[in-house]
Amino acid sequence: MPMKKTILKDDNGKSLEVNIKEFLDHLNEYHKSGISIHTQDGCSFTVNDEFRNKIQKLSEK
Repeated sequence: MPMKKTILKDDNGKSLEVNIKEFLDHLNEYHKSGISIHTQDGCSFTVNDEFRNKIQKLSEK
């Protein structure tokens, strides 16, 4: 199966291309619950239940 790339917009509207499966794995390992900030390549994402659900749905497409 090819690696699925997705463009996400961070909290400031900046675009970041990620491998959605790797991104979800990272969230599940390091941002499993509560609210935290994930930073990657100069982008910042507020990680909460809503964000986790959105990434989960994207990974299932």
